[in-house]
Amino acid sequence: MARLLMLFNLRCGDDEFLRALRTNSFELSCTGSTILESATRSSRRCVCYSVRSGAVTPRTPAPALSSAKCACAETAREKVLPPSNTSEEMAVREAAVGLPGFGREEEAALLFERAHYRHDPRWLLPVPPRLCLACALELLPEPGVSLVRKKHVLSCFRDALMRHASLVMQLVAQDQRICIHFISMLFGLLCNVEDGSITDLCIEVLIQLTTQLKLEQAIHYLLDECHKELCNMPSMRGSLATLTLLGKLVDAIPALADKLVMEHSDLMEHLLRGLVYPNEGVQASVCYLYGKLYSSPVAAEMLLGHFREKLCPVFLSTMHGAQSKELQINCLGLLRQLLKYDLFVSMIMSKSALAESTESAEGPPGETSLPLVLKKLLLSRDETLQVASAHCITAVLVHSPAKHAPAFLHADIPEFLFEHLSSSSEVLVWSSYNCLILLAEEPLFFSKCHTVYGIESVVRSLHGSLRMNNTELHKQGLLLFAEILTRQPEEIKLFTSSAMCRDAGRALQEALSSPVLEVAAEAVRATSAFLRKDHQSALPVLYKELQALLEAMLSRCADFSQTPLNWRPTGHASNRDSEKAILRRGNFLLSTLEGFRNACRLAVEFQNEPSAQENPFTAPGAENEDTLEAFSEFLLSACDSLCIPMVMRYSEQATNPALMEVFLSILHSLFVVVPHMKEKFSRKLELSAVSELLQHGLPQISSRSPESLAFLSDRQYMEGAARQKQYCILLLFYLAYIHEDRFVSEAELFMAVQSFLLSLQDQGERPPLVVFRASVYLLATCQDKDGALDEAVASAIRKFLEWVPDLHLVYTHHPHLLRLFLLYPELMSRFGHRVLDLWFSWEESSYEELDDVSSGGQPTLPASLAVLFHILRSSPSILLILLDLIYSSPVDTARKVLIILRAFLRRNVDVQVGGLIRGHFLLILQHLLLEHGSSPSGASGNLPLLLSLLSLVQLRNESEQELDSMAMKLLHQVSKLCGKCSPTDTDILQPSFNFLYWSLHQTTLGSQKRAAAVLLSNTALIELLEKMLALTWAEEGSPGTTLLCSAWLLTASFSALQHSGGLQVHQMLSVELDQVLKALSFPKKKAALLSASILCFLRTTLQQSFSSPLVTLLPSGAQPPPAPEDTVLSPLGTSQVLSLIIGLQNLLVQKDPLLSHACVGCLEALLDYLHARSPDVALHVASQPWNRFLLFTLLDAGENSFLRPEILRLMTLFVRFRSSSILSREEVGHVLQGAALADLSTLSDATLQALRGFFLQVQSMGLLADHSMAQTLRASLQGLSPRASMVQPPLQDMLCLEGVAVSLSHIRD
Repeated sequence: MARLLMLFNLRCGDDEFLRALRTNSFELSCTGSTILESATRSSRRCVCYSVRSGAVTPRTPAPALSSAKCACAETAREKVLPPSNTSEEMAVREAAVGLPGFGREEEAALLFERAHYRHDPRWLLPVPPRLCLACALELLPEPGVSLVRKKHVLSCFRDALMRHASLVMQLVAQDQRICIHFISMLFGLLCNVEDGSITDLCIEVLIQLTTQLKLEQAIHYLLDECHKELCNMPSMRGSLATLTLLGKLVDAIPALADKLVMEHSDLMEHLLRGLVYPNEGVQASVCYLYGKLYSSPVAAEMLLGHFREKLCPVFLSTMHGAQSKELQINCLGLLRQLLKYDLFVSMIMSKSALAESTESAEGPPGETSLPLVLKKLLLSRDETLQVASAHCITAVLVHSPAKHAPAFLHADIPEFLFEHLSSSSEVLVWSSYNCLILLAEEPLFFSKCHTVYGIESVVRSLHGSLRMNNTELHKQGLLLFAEILTRQPEEIKLFTSSAMCRDAGRALQEALSSPVLEVAAEAVRATSAFLRKDHQSALPVLYKELQALLEAMLSRCADFSQTPLNWRPTGHASNRDSEKAILRRGNFLLSTLEGFRNACRLAVEFQNEPSAQENPFTAPGAENEDTLEAFSEFLLSACDSLCIPMVMRYSEQATNPALMEVFLSILHSLFVVVPHMKEKFSRKLELSAVSELLQHGLPQISSRSPESLAFLSDRQYMEGAARQKQYCILLLFYLAYIHEDRFVSEAELFMAVQSFLLSLQDQGERPPLVVFRASVYLLATCQDKDGALDEAVASAIRKFLEWVPDLHLVYTHHPHLLRLFLLYPELMSRFGHRVLDLWFSWEESSYEELDDVSSGGQPTLPASLAVLFHILRSSPSILLILLDLIYSSPVDTARKVLIILRAFLRRNVDVQVGGLIRGHFLLILQHLLLEHGSSPSGASGNLPLLLSLLSLVQLRNESEQELDSMAMKLLHQVSKLCGKCSPTDTDILQPSFNFLYWSLHQTTLGSQKRAAAVLLSNTALIELLEKMLALTWAEEGSPGTTLLCSAWLLTASFSALQHSGGLQVHQMLSVELDQVLKALSFPKKKAALLSASILCFLRTTLQQSFSSPLVTLLPSGAQPPPAPEDTVLSPLGTSQVLSLIIGLQNLLVQKDPLLSHACVGCLEALLDYLHARSPDVALHVASQPWNRFLLFTLLDAGENSFLRPEILRLMTLFVRFRSSSILSREEVGHVLQGAALADLSTLSDATLQALRGFFLQVQSMGLLADHSMAQTLRASLQGLSPRASMVQPPLQDMLCLEGVAVSLSHIRD
């Protein structure tokens, strides 16, 4: 009451307050000074009420939980009550309590006996419970009354509020001050009583009072009191009741959340104190209140900073450590509110990611991760917590599965969700389904093999849930199953046994029989995804089970398609309802046909699998019906008896292009599935497709061919019957031409069809698709080589095609049709891409023979390719469409396009398309790096094909060509692409390395320097090369010999160009010298090109005296200190030099031309290095006896074998180092004599250059003492210079050997 009086004293003076009370027939016992004095006693409640003749006056002191007497008690008694003796007073009491209908026991419990006799009767409720409100006001604060009695009074008052709310409110709401006093008394009781049942009753009564009174003043007062109570509390020990009240108050009046945050913002600090207080009851009440605050969007926005800076880590920690179910539930409730907002989700998941990174690093424990907290709750045995946890996971994922799913996947959440699918709780199973569906949108869900772990649980769950009467559960389970079946990578097998496939198929079969259409529709989609080769690859393939599944699917669709449409009672169909019903039928039929198409594809794919032809476990001699052949015949029969009738029936009601596309695809597959039935099936299909038009038009046709042509050419206005006759004539001509029966002139028919199409355009008609398809085919086949479509006809064809849903509906696979679409820019620009796509997908040949350049000569082109090549020569811009097809088509189609394009480029070297292709490829590559910069290998499976084409285009370029800006941009983008790859991305790196290598070696010196500078600035590329060089001698994880060759050649090129140009080095790479020497001493088998590449690198390193700023050669592990004689050769040692010499000799003996060139070049560089450091060692190495044996082994290769360039260079080397024991003066003379007799015009440029070097070296060494030998040498030198320009054109320097780009001059020189 003291707080109440303080509140009113702020609003009016003491006299005004007294007058206000008297106006309402109230009389106060204390003067104003007494009121102020009592208001200062914070430990007492000094006001108690007695009721007499409608007036309430303080009668007896009622201190709250205090034994001290009120100071104003006696004064009040003297001023208000007249003198009376005790007997009179007792009589009044008895009269007051002796009211009718009031038992003595109830009186003792509900009435405050010593005060009730003074209370006006209207304060006594006239209905049960017979409670006097005035007594309640005086009894509840009274310290002498037991808690049990107070609890009973409160309980009765609560019941009265619930049963007779309007009656109680009329009494309480007579004056706001009474209301606030009642609220103050209840709040005081709440704060000072520790009995939990009483506090619960207080809270309940306070909530009912405030919500039913609807007084802003009372609500604000209660909020202020709660705020003061929490602020004045030294610890959070006694805060439970206040916090609980606040939470339930905000729950009852949601608008209070915004006021509480705006007007009591500092209260949040006290809530944080409660959240870390070691009492889970207090923590639970804080979480409950926070949950109510964050349920308001306005309050949540204002508390955003509070959450980010303070609450988030504390809340996650509290949730992680929660032990009581009450706290766990309230934490999950708060979490659910937070997860409604995207910003809060991002903050929580960011904190979780930070916590996980802290835990992964070895250090002090960090913050708590939300996925791990929810995982802990999933592991609990409490179903409520499991469901709530699953709901929270779902609430996170719906914001962005791609962004947030990885965290849950790394925490192995799916493992436990799959386990919950076996629960008997429908709610838990449904919640788990939802989570798993969202997680399935992330590829990591499949790559971490979660589906392999959980597929059996999903199938078992489907079997169990289909027995429950819960349609939503059925749909969610089937949706999850379909998602897994659809997204599962082909390389990760989902079903490891036939038994698992059988169980899955039977679950789908059971779902297909569901009377609920939505469930059956989901089952059809799942069945379609189930019919994939990788899902059915477990042997033996259960064709009978698949047949039963397809029969169930087709039967369900047939039953649905035959269901009569709903009709109104009046007999008139509702158009809207009918349209919806037809649309539902179409969608269901489309899904069914897609599933059947997948079954047909499955049969086609299994035709190339001998192990899938029949059941390998059939007993010998027993007839096996579970075979691919029987399954294929079933497919044909099912299509004939079910699919075709359903499609024809639906086509009478509506047009669905997508459905017809799938249907035609099924028909095409069936031709392959059952080839021996192809002719019979084709006749039946052809008759059914054209029969409707022909049966209407044929009776009207009685004219001869010229008259029919004239009628078809008539452009006058055509009525319906006449137009049908034209359609019929056109189809007859079409059928005749496809059967090669040309009974009219092609030129005349060409003009007639053009006139027919213009007539349709003039009348604004759209012909049936089969008619338009026949028209386009006739125009294509009848067009003369020199003739051309009229511009108006081409425009009409384009307009007709624009309303065709998909070009395949009017496409006929024929070279002339391809020519028609690509010849006219108006058609090519709009439909060229789709026509070429269809053409390549219909081409049955893979054209692999065109890619075989080793066979010598060029194979004859098929007629279709000859037409395409002719078109490409006349319009090279079509190459850009082919380039797009390589990038965007399925891999098999893209490879076919690549082979054809490569063949065209090889056969038409005069067509300059390099700039066109490179420019378009640059755009594709820039787009790819922009969208998939972090992982370009996953962007497109066709990227390696494009890169190989780019390498081919680069190979066609002339040597010594300046790199323009386009080439430099392309070089930069390809190097960026390489830098983002790993050594295992061989398909991308091999063609990319080839392109980089050729770009460096197929240009001028100035461009070489610019290109090398660009590549050296790419630190990621240099780091990749370092990793790949180290993999050369790795036992596992090697990317392949060809890619290693390219890596060594690129590194050698970079090092040489950096050294010669003094280019800046941004990133060094290190190589283990011992491993390099070991690789040359013990080369891999059949790896001559790899040895040559390493030799090329070692030669470059020797030429730079191991001082390259780019390449650092490191020792392998700890090395003993070098011997004194080895110091001068550092980093090489004498033993290493001798070992390397032996390795080079062994490689030379292999007599591989490219390897021999690399060996001689490395030997030259090694002897130069040794001679500069220690001439004695160099001479010793050059004079090794094995060198003579090596030389004569090489010379023993046929007549004039000494005129091979590598042998001439080797002899030059021995002459230079005066190794007479290896090559004597007489032997030199024999070589000179043989060279003089040889026809120099037949020698290659490399041989002539080597021969000239040999002669000059012999002359400089003074080995020509014999005059005749000198004359021979002089004549040879004189003949060499003029003949050098007369020799045959030099061999191509740039080659592709075993898929590796190689420059012969780079290897040789």
